[in-house]
Amino acid sequence: MNSLHIASYNIHKGFSAFNRLRVHELRAGLEGLAPDLVFLQEVQGLHQGHAVRHRNWPVQPQHEFLAGAMWRDHAYGRNVVYEQGHHGNAILSRYPIVRSDNHDITTYSFEKRGMLHCEIAVPGLKQPLHCLCVHLSLAGHGRRRQFEMLTERVADAIPADAPLIIAGDFNDWSNQADRLLAERLALTEVFQNRGGRPARSFPSGLPLLRLDRIYARGFHIEGAQVLHGRPWSRISDHSPISARLVPSDANRTMNGSSTPVVQPSSPPVRQP
Repeated sequence: MNSLHIASYNIHKGFSAFNRLRVHELRAGLEGLAPDLVFLQEVQGLHQGHAVRHRNWPVQPQHEFLAGAMWRDHAYGRNVVYEQGHHGNAILSRYPIVRSDNHDITTYSFEKRGMLHCEIAVPGLKQPLHCLCVHLSLAGHGRRRQFEMLTERVADAIPADAPLIIAGDFNDWSNQADRLLAERLALTEVFQNRGGRPARSFPSGLPLLRLDRIYARGFHIEGAQVLHGRPWSRISDHSPISARLVPSDANRTMNGSSTPVVQPSSPPVRQP
């Protein structure tokens, strides 16, 4: 593994900014992009009403439908539950997910939020890759509390020398996350590394706000991209972001091909 191609995308439950069903176009777009790892937010695990209303609504949960044959492993963290279903975050992976946990980081009862933490056995890495997929609060005070929960999780559960990626919809137009995560966790935001500022990713039709982020530790940033224009502007209210990461020498195996051996303490989260 010379480089790792990753993407993060708030998929708006498979609907466009104008609430037209786009889940099939979404799957085709992701397959064309073909990243190794996909961090997804607002994934519809179940919605009985949509299944009745839309003739082409997938039978599978969205994360399973989107994974298809390209991403052999996937994990889903259910965050918001309502009468007709639930939605949350998901990670799709070409490589084995050996451990997965979903953590409640809700700060307001009316705004349920979660943090999906996966350990992934990536060929060429000495240790499992830790991946955290997040969708943070719209309210500044709530986000600040969630930043604290995020840093505590990393400090308590992830070795300081382990490779780490945190990606998702941070809703952080004031860029408070970068100061905190860079200072406390030695993380680098991929777009800041390449261009000095996080990417404009919302709204997808005319991206102005810098809401979506990819933070990495233990990698060199080879490139970063916001996917503007069609088909992406028709698929969701956010634009997807992607990056290519090269493992640092300290995180590579000698031959760059072996897979880290991990004994999972719990199976990947695959909620219905």
